[in-house]
Amino acid sequence: MYGLLSINKPTGMTSRDVVNVVQDLVRPAKVGHAGTLDPLATGVLVVCVGPATRLVQYIQELPKQYRAQFELGKRSDTDDTEGAVEEVSDAPDISREQLESLLPQFVGRIEQTPPVYSAVKVKGQRAYERARAGKPVELKPRPVTVYRCELTRFDFPRFSLDVECGAGTYIRAIGRDLGKALGSGAVMTALQRSGVGPFDVAQAIPLDQIDAETLPRFLQDPAVAFRNYPSYQAPAEEAGLFRQGQPLRIPGVGALPDGRTIAVLDHDARFVGVGEFRSRRGLVPRLVMPEAT
Repeated sequence: MYGLLSINKPTGMTSRDVVNVVQDLVRPAKVGHAGTLDPLATGVLVVCVGPATRLVQYIQELPKQYRAQFELGKRSDTDDTEGAVEEVSDAPDISREQLESLLPQFVGRIEQTPPVYSAVKVKGQRAYERARAGKPVELKPRPVTVYRCELTRFDFPRFSLDVECGAGTYIRAIGRDLGKALGSGAVMTALQRSGVGPFDVAQAIPLDQIDAETLPRFLQDPAVAFRNYPSYQAPAEEAGLFRQGQPLRIPGVGALPDGRTIAVLDHDARFVGVGEFRSRRGLVPRLVMPEAT
């Protein structure tokens, strides 16, 4: 078993729950997911099977798209409706124009404090584990990248956002901070991850359709995750040398900066591995996959 599964995670399950379902079907092969989704959330969860688990770090860095719903005039210790929600007694009425005027502040390279109930580690322990145990949780703002944040629906006190962002961005924290800036508070009521890089929710497989018989058909070659990377399609002999750890001399080197990540494919456009371009050495292997069968 080897490849990637684009799964449409149902609400009410953790990402680990989804991994466990797949793990039971492919044991003893390894399984991992590339980017946690909260139990409240649905949508694209990329699950890596077998040697493809080594690609998690690359897939996590792909841009992500979300559709989120929020309600103004409320606060929560989790920043969504999964936690203890309270009404903000003196919350003002908010207009569409007021909300839209703030959105540019949440686009670009911004500082964001993760939610207290999050998977961020504090002193070696997950923040949500410390919070549930009644331990103090102090999280510092950290830089995240938001490429797009658009208001798609407004029906006070409810509104919806479409967000495209980089790794480590918390969508419920965007709603929390918007609510704070408006003086009204806001909680997230629903979230769908509509895309991860080239993986779109419209093509994601519902978890209940995956079983021992169908799973091999749903596995995708890892090359799909690297569609937006520069790539080099290597002849059979070069692909073999690359798998053995030998650098490749590739054409067009003058246009490549040192350190550029390049996906290497075989003559059938199947994934071979990831290389890093070095002007003096060529395309140096950083990670290679077994030959497809």
